[in-house]
Amino acid sequence: MATPQHKLGSGFGARSTANDVLRGIDLSGKLAIVTGGYSGLGLETSRALARAGAHVIVPARRRTAAREAVEGIEVDEVDLADLGSVRGFADRFLTSGREIDIVINNAGIMACPETRVGPGWEAQFAINHLGHYALVNLLWPAIARGGAARVVVVASGFDLVSGVRWDDVHFQHGYDKWQAYTQAKTANVLFAAELDVLGRDAGVRAFSVHPGYILTPLQRHLTKEEMIDAGWIDAAGKQVNDDFKTPAQGAATQVWAATSPQLAGKGGVHCEDCDIAEPFGDGMGVDPGQTRRLWRLSAELTGVNAFQ
Repeated sequence: MATPQHKLGSGFGARSTANDVLRGIDLSGKLAIVTGGYSGLGLETSRALARAGAHVIVPARRRTAAREAVEGIEVDEVDLADLGSVRGFADRFLTSGREIDIVINNAGIMACPETRVGPGWEAQFAINHLGHYALVNLLWPAIARGGAARVVVVASGFDLVSGVRWDDVHFQHGYDKWQAYTQAKTANVLFAAELDVLGRDAGVRAFSVHPGYILTPLQRHLTKEEMIDAGWIDAAGKQVNDDFKTPAQGAATQVWAATSPQLAGKGGVHCEDCDIAEPFGDGMGVDPGQTRRLWRLSAELTGVNAFQ
């Protein structure tokens, strides 16, 4: 059943933290996979889930750095820009025979210089979307096994104006780092919406989230001058925008979407500030034609489709 794109009145808000939304929730016996779970919002997310009792696995490109950051949390290796690496992680996990209760697609890059990975894919679309698409599809047997898993896809400020550049998704002509980032984040939202439709009969629900604006290592490709001009920081590097959240607050919405009893039986919606977001754009939500088109394209590019 489709979930209305309207606030629930969750009782939480923009300043709630990951620990706030988990208060009273026992995740003992649950297994969660958090990509990028050793830095920024991912680190806050991994720690909060582990404190609530979950067994957390952090697939990381920099395994040594991840182990140092998330002491006591299981770490494995994955490079989302490399489908062979993604498949290797999935194969290792499936061999373990464990089932997955929570997947949080948190890893990502933002506004990087033009970069090509794999077979010439634009890096933001490849890492933020295609790598996660392949990961979820390859792990699908373990995700679907328990009949009640949730997949949370971390997007950004919701903007479908730019949409997907269907005739040139890899920006072979006229690369723009912000347009490429917006496309990748739009793809995150479309992917979550379509996954919810496809996975619903197996009891799996999917959500996209806007975590808010937070200063984290995600901004590594931006210059200090760019962030000053955007009104994020001052010349001394101090945050000056009061709308920005702390990492603990930024992690809250994805943790809420992954665990809240208020979302039982719901899915396919975009969330922000620890609640379902109000309608966007024309008020009708995402276009199912666009979600299906992206799924077909992603399956063609990666050669992976759990629902074929």
